[in-house]
Amino acid sequence: MKKVSVIIPVYGVEKYIAATLQSALDQTYKNFELLIIDDASPDKSIEICQQFTDPRIKIIHQANRGLAGARNTGIRHAQGEYLAFLDGDDLWLPDKLEKHITHLENSTNVGVSFSRSAFIDKAGKALGTYQMPKLKQITTPYLLTCNPVGNGSAAVIKKEVFEAIKFQDNLYGIIEDYYFDEHFRQSEDLECWIRISIKTNWEIEGIPEALTLYRVNSEGLSANLLKQLDFWEKVIEKTRSYAPEIVNQWETLARAYQLQYLARNAVRLQAGLMAVKLVNRALTSNWRILFKEPRRMLLTLVAAYFLWLLPKSIYSFIETLALKKTGANQQHRILQEQLLNS
Repeated sequence: MKKVSVIIPVYGVEKYIAATLQSALDQTYKNFELLIIDDASPDKSIEICQQFTDPRIKIIHQANRGLAGARNTGIRHAQGEYLAFLDGDDLWLPDKLEKHITHLENSTNVGVSFSRSAFIDKAGKALGTYQMPKLKQITTPYLLTCNPVGNGSAAVIKKEVFEAIKFQDNLYGIIEDYYFDEHFRQSEDLECWIRISIKTNWEIEGIPEALTLYRVNSEGLSANLLKQLDFWEKVIEKTRSYAPEIVNQWETLARAYQLQYLARNAVRLQAGLMAVKLVNRALTSNWRILFKEPRRMLLTLVAAYFLWLLPKSIYSFIETLALKKTGANQQHRILQEQLLNS
C-alpha cells in the first residue's frame, strides 16, 4: 500500500475541525500521514487538533500565508506518493482515499483523481444536492470554463504531478519551491489544474461517487462572490502570459460560464439581486452560452428572477420542490454511473 499524505490547512475552523479530522482518521485506507498546517489560526482550532493522539498526525506551524501557502507547506513536508487535500470545514466519506488510490493505480495516465461532492449546511446536514461535473476528457478549454474538481477537498494527486509543475520564488525572504500560486487567495486550485493541463501530459479525471461533503457557508456572500470573480480574472491573465492562443480563443465564453456559475451560487445562497446581475452579465459576455448549455442557463435565469421578484414564502416553496427533484435526479445519475464503472 502506497503512502498518502493528507494535508489539512487550518485557519479559523474551530466549529468544524474535530469532525473534519475524524473523517480523515476514519478512512478505510490506513497507510497515510496527516499533516495539519496551522496557518496562524486565531481561534482554538489547533488546541482541538492537539487533543487527537493518533501517531499519524503531525502539526506544522507557520505565519499566515493563506490557503495556497498552507498547501504548499504541506506538499514540502509530504512523505507520501499521493497527496490529498482536505479543507478544515469539509468532510470525507470513509472509503474516499481507498477509491481514489484504486483509480490512480489503475489509470497510469491520470495524475489528478477527484470525486463528486455532496452539499452540507453549516450544521453538517445534507442538503440533498451534489456538484455534478464532467468526469472525463477534461481539456484545457473546459477548465477555463469551469472547475470540475469543484472544491479543495475533492482531489487526490500523484506527487509526481506537483514535481512537474513546481516553480521557485522568493516571497518570504527565502527561495522556496511553489506548487499552488500564493498570489491567489481564491481560485488557486483552478489555476493549478489549468497549469497541470497545459504544462504536463497528466490527465485530470473524476469518479462518479460523491465522496466529499462540501460545507456551504453564506457568510460574506456578496464580497466573496465578487472576490472570486476578481481572482478568476487574474487566473485568466496569468494563463494568457504563457498560453495566449488558448485564452484568446476561449476567454469570453469562459467568462460567461464563470458568471453563470457565480449566479447559481448566489441563487443557492439567497442573494436574488446579485444572481440577476451575474446571470445578465453572463449573457452579455457571450450569448452563445445559451446554445452551449440551454437548460442550465435558462434554469439559472428563471431561478434568479424568481428569487428577486417573488415573495419569499412562494419562492421557498418552489425552491424546495425543485431541489428535491434535482437531488433525486442527481442521486439516480450517480448510482447509474457507479454501476457502469463497477
